[in-house]
Amino acid sequence: MTDPIHPRQALFDPGEPAAPSLPVCDHYSGVEDRMRKSLALQARMGPVFDVTLDNEDGAPVGGEVEHAHLIAELLDSPDNLHGRVGVRVLPVNHPRFADVLRAVMRAKKPPAYLMLPKAGSLSDLERAVHFVDATGGRHVPLHALIETHGALRDVMQLAAHPRIESLSFGLMDFVSAHRGAIPLSAMGVPGQFEHPLVVRAKLEISAACHAYGKVPSHCVVTEFKHASALQAAATRACREFGYTRMWSIHPSQVQAIVDAFSPTTAEVDLAVEILFAAQAAGWAPIRHRDTLHDRASYRYFWHVLERAHRTSTAEGPQLPAVVREAFFKV
Repeated sequence: MTDPIHPRQALFDPGEPAAPSLPVCDHYSGVEDRMRKSLALQARMGPVFDVTLDNEDGAPVGGEVEHAHLIAELLDSPDNLHGRVGVRVLPVNHPRFADVLRAVMRAKKPPAYLMLPKAGSLSDLERAVHFVDATGGRHVPLHALIETHGALRDVMQLAAHPRIESLSFGLMDFVSAHRGAIPLSAMGVPGQFEHPLVVRAKLEISAACHAYGKVPSHCVVTEFKHASALQAAATRACREFGYTRMWSIHPSQVQAIVDAFSPTTAEVDLAVEILFAAQAAGWAPIRHRDTLHDRASYRYFWHVLERAHRTSTAEGPQLPAVVREAFFKV
């Protein structure tokens, strides 16, 4: 008897773009004490969220290079337990961009990714790639912030770039770039899900990422003391806007984002039933609870299980052992 065919081999064409399997939460910190606490939190919870050490907003003006050296030390520290620590560098047009990049890339343990802020166009991204490669970062994945008119105009080209792993929406800078034409309420919840220009930007970023197999990462919720606002935003970002990752700016937001981006128990149970039945049928169409399923719906349910796997924690929900053994055994 031949071994069952794994969903990844049965359901996807060899040339079909597959988004990287990134954690659903990207947690930002820039002050030294908070950076260390973020790494300790990640060590405790596991790699269900990334930590991004922030040189752009975390460094004092004029002290960007010194801050980059500190970030390099943290990358090499034992606190970087899971290797899921990225760095947000300066904008490519900043006079200290290259110096910061060189300082960060001196770390023996390279960052999991580099976040490039304020790209104004595809040409800005290509300039940044040139600098990154010249400093030994050719194999470091790149993430980019879409927060300018030019970046949104070029969003399909940015998503198509082979070095890009993820695109994030920079809500606050995007709103500010409209010179007061978008009201302040659009920076908060629920306004950021209602203003037409903001909604348009979010949808174009998400669509571009899915078209090219990249990860769309949703913007911050600044009301970090309001758990209900965060929960509502994370749920809408995941369920309505097609985002598969979201920024956190406070430790209390991490678990709430992981929870919101996790499939429900009922969704996981249904996916398990259908995928095991489909695998037993050699991935031919099946009837399940009087509903027809074929490879199109099988792909959907496989993504449900992948998301459940990415959001499983040592302390939180886990996929059943039989599912982990069948589909996620390393």
